[in-house]
Amino acid sequence: MKIIECEQNSTEWLAARLGKVTASEIDALVSPKGKVRTGAGVNTYLYKKLAEKLLGFPQDDWTSQAADRGSILEHEARPWYEFDRDCTVRKVGFCVTDDGRFGCSPDGLVGEDGGVELKCFGPQNSLRVLIEGAIPDENLMQVHMSLYVTGRKWWDWVSYSRQWPPVVIRVQRDAEIQATISGALADFSADFDAAFSKIKAMKDAENAEKTAAYYANPENQKK
Repeated sequence: MKIIECEQNSTEWLAARLGKVTASEIDALVSPKGKVRTGAGVNTYLYKKLAEKLLGFPQDDWTSQAADRGSILEHEARPWYEFDRDCTVRKVGFCVTDDGRFGCSPDGLVGEDGGVELKCFGPQNSLRVLIEGAIPDENLMQVHMSLYVTGRKWWDWVSYSRQWPPVVIRVQRDAEIQATISGALADFSADFDAAFSKIKAMKDAENAEKTAAYYANPENQKK
């Protein structure tokens, strides 16, 4: 694992994510039940990542009311977690696998073995977590992908709210789920590389045609 030190949601952070499969997006490839996805949704995600790499800017709008609330409450949630668990949380920007193809943006790394994901939902969803005592399906694979990227042994998922008691759920590294993620990422990478090579070949052919047309013009041959 490599760590890119930057502020999350900064220009540097956005640039670091371009073209990479991230933990927050792994649900596009692996379902909450640990099944590899296929079909139109995977293709949509593929072209999103291709567009990011080719154009050099993100294809998402990162501004939202929920994101703003989460950012504010995260400053409360982190020290609460550190006090409750008697630990120190290391803030990092973006973590990538050694090959640089996949990444995650942890809310913190804990010691040598752990990490933490802080969720600051509105009252309705945080109450649901409190009563059900489970990580929502839409967040589960994000935790397992963070474990995949960082190689850590466990990850604490935290639901923090000002209205209800916080909830901490520890997720241990699961060999079967890790294997499923690895397979899904390998398939996606193969399709990504093939599509990227096709686009590059088209651009190269276009540039060669323009160059040939330029020098075929007698006026340009005099230069």
